[in-house]
Amino acid sequence: MIYKSYILEQHFETIEKFRLFLFYGENHGLKKDFKEQLKLQFKDEEILNLFQDEILKDQNILLKEIKNRSLFESKKIIIVNQVNDKIFDLVGEFSNILQDERVFLFSDLLDKKSKIRNFFEKSKIYGSVACYHDNEISLKKIITKSLSEYQGLTNQVLNLILQNAGLDRDKVKNEIEKIISYFRDKKIDLNKLDALLNVKTNDDFNLLKDEAIKGNRVTTNRLLADTIFEVENNIYYLNSINQRINKLNEIVNMKVNGLNDEVAITNLKPPVFWKDKPILIEQLKKWNKGKILTALKKTYTTELAIKSNSSIRKDLLIKNLIVDLCCTANSS
Repeated sequence: MIYKSYILEQHFETIEKFRLFLFYGENHGLKKDFKEQLKLQFKDEEILNLFQDEILKDQNILLKEIKNRSLFESKKIIIVNQVNDKIFDLVGEFSNILQDERVFLFSDLLDKKSKIRNFFEKSKIYGSVACYHDNEISLKKIITKSLSEYQGLTNQVLNLILQNAGLDRDKVKNEIEKIISYFRDKKIDLNKLDALLNVKTNDDFNLLKDEAIKGNRVTTNRLLADTIFEVENNIYYLNSINQRINKLNEIVNMKVNGLNDEVAITNLKPPVFWKDKPILIEQLKKWNKGKILTALKKTYTTELAIKSNSSIRKDLLIKNLIVDLCCTANSS
């Protein structure tokens, strides 16, 4: 039985009528979304993640999980990743013994001659969905839905996000997370957005900022020489520094109540990007309440200077602030 991906996204609850289902295609972002929807749809059931390679090494792994039933345990949801035709014979074997269990197979692109694809597409009791690349229309719908409460969501904004993400669902969602994190007042400013999504410049600056706050003198000095400071992005640079210092401040305040670093970071609102967590943990080793208050005073003084003196070299002020932060991180 064949499902269209956009229909399944809109009516995912229909997945419950299937004991066996195949997701295949090159759209890794869409397949990731479907996995997240499975976890939500079956949140009260035990979910197991397996890979085809480990099953082929020991075929009893999957069969044991299916047969190992208990009246006292929740029903099982089994996700098998990186599937191809090598597992076809085993699928036919375990499909006949499924009772309360559900098995969801995830595969990369399968051609029309694929045995496993044909098995699911021709079946009247099992389902399949092809996860092909998104187009501009589908991604605009995702952006519009995610940012529906935000002012300033114009076609120009939508196009800027798509241009930066290259029609990649994962990248689009990363950009959406940046916007939600940055525009906390839910008002999108196109000029600030352009700076926020300027990947090359901003990635370079964020690397510099993070190394300085870690107190890494050698890397900070090297990056100061290599990083290009765009004149129109000075306020963005300052906001980026302020946000990180304030994040550290929030975590330090939560640690007063006995929380460790990882738990405190997990409790932050809005959530921290997953790739920023290890960076924050490393930075926390250098910062305490006193240093944070010192840093906030320095950023405030720099902001006053940038906004009150039109003739001053604003890029030098930002660079000086970076050096000051690195020195503060290493102070006793």
